[in-house]
Amino acid sequence: MPLFAGGWWLLCLAASASARGEGGGGNKPKSCSELRQLYGAKGFSPSGVPQAEISGEHLRICPQGYTCCTSEMEENFANKSRTEFEGMLKEATRSVQINLTSQYKSFDGYFQDLLNKSEKALYDTFPGMYGDLYNQNIKVFKDLYSDLRRYYRGANINLEEALNEFWIHLLERLFKLMNPQYHLTDDYVECMVKHSEQHKPFGEVPRDLKLRATRAFIAVRSFVQGLGVGNDVVKKVSQVPLSPYCTRAIMKLVYCSHCRGMSNVKSCNSYCRNVLKGCLANQADLDPEWKNLIDSLLLVAERFDGPSNVETVIGTIHTKIAEAISNMQENKESITAKVFQGCGNPKLNTKPSNVEDKRRRVKSISEDKPSVLGLEKLVSDVKGKLKDVRDLWVSLPVTLCNDKISGSVNEDKCWNGMTRGRYLPDVMGDGLANQINNPEVEVDITKPDMTIRQQIMQLKIMTNRLRNAYKGNDVDFQDTSDDISGSGSGDGCLDDVCVKKQSKSSSTRQPETHPMPKLSGQGVSGNSSTVLPSSFLLLLSLAAVATQYLRR
Repeated sequence: MPLFAGGWWLLCLAASASARGEGGGGNKPKSCSELRQLYGAKGFSPSGVPQAEISGEHLRICPQGYTCCTSEMEENFANKSRTEFEGMLKEATRSVQINLTSQYKSFDGYFQDLLNKSEKALYDTFPGMYGDLYNQNIKVFKDLYSDLRRYYRGANINLEEALNEFWIHLLERLFKLMNPQYHLTDDYVECMVKHSEQHKPFGEVPRDLKLRATRAFIAVRSFVQGLGVGNDVVKKVSQVPLSPYCTRAIMKLVYCSHCRGMSNVKSCNSYCRNVLKGCLANQADLDPEWKNLIDSLLLVAERFDGPSNVETVIGTIHTKIAEAISNMQENKESITAKVFQGCGNPKLNTKPSNVEDKRRRVKSISEDKPSVLGLEKLVSDVKGKLKDVRDLWVSLPVTLCNDKISGSVNEDKCWNGMTRGRYLPDVMGDGLANQINNPEVEVDITKPDMTIRQQIMQLKIMTNRLRNAYKGNDVDFQDTSDDISGSGSGDGCLDDVCVKKQSKSSSTRQPETHPMPKLSGQGVSGNSSTVLPSSFLLLLSLAAVATQYLRR
């Protein structure tokens, strides 16, 4: 027995000597000069650093071997590591915010410039082309462009109704101006408007413009909104504070090696990834909906080209209006005859008129189609930028570990959280549910971060809007609770024929859900209503058998 006791103490002394000698100091306490320099560089007073290693029983985060860190230093390093890591996270996401903001401004400015140029072209050419036909109806044209601009900026306007109202008002005024010899009452004008679908005074222009303009404006509005929502999500998520458990884990990852006298030893990459996967578990849960948003933005961007090129549609609205007016002027007699046939002959106007016929000048208008090179370059640039950030949230741990914390290290001679050596635990998966067995960070998978959950919902809503826009549907006039996340490629209507309403199957598709993982021993299963009665009957049967046995 004494021999066994003596051997035990020898082993303890050997372990103590090994702990002291970790890093080459032998039995003599190592100097803390290197840590003193680091501590001062971090903004703390070097006078609080011990001259040489001391016993580490006071440590609460770092391993309790011989150390150069006091309790105060450990606390200061913990606070510093939290500040530095939050700064690293913001820096890593700042480039994404800058890119999304830049793309937002580029597309927003480009689309508004297209609309402004079309409006200016109308104001510049129509007075000389139509005289009183334009001068007495300026408000009709201004109201149209005002509605288009307000819709693009997010106002709750039904674009189809706005375009219909424009053509009705324009028809009323032009018919009166082209037939000044007649006295047209409000009832007569109302009758004329009712028959306009049959007469088609503006030809096919209203139908064609409504189809193409609504698709174009729905696409550009949702696309720019999607870029804004993506930027807003990144900004809000980057401001989510670290948990206390994460702060401890980051401190242990970054500074505990310095406390142990291993300032030149980098953290093991696998160890670093486990710490960051635990700290950024909630952020990683953004990944599915974030990818859905990016993919939907890329789909809508495809709509900017082809037969329904939004650049051509938005930039030439004024020429379509001129084409419609030209059609009505050239077919004045036949249109008037059809109106008289359907609504009767109106009374002659006793007042003389001085309306000048401008039909000869209509042919002077030219359709200046904008160059597609500008939009093609914008679309090409945004596709590349969006694809670069598609894996943003699940790539953060790897990116930060490789670029900021561990870098390229010898995995056999790196800081593993306790000493210098290989890190043995497996690397965890991404997301909150996969952190239940994280060896480095204590993560409560039953309590997701509410800020991030709110941003996940914002991503779902915006993705739904984008997918509807890809199909040519204006989601603001639909039930947005239906198919909120959706699935599939979104192939809806073709460029030439767009079915406005979705098929019945889409309205019955179940929305994608993200249930929280169940913990063992918590709650009952979904079929508890059938299990509990069976258990109860079993207990009664056992009780009856026991009673009969006791009576014997």
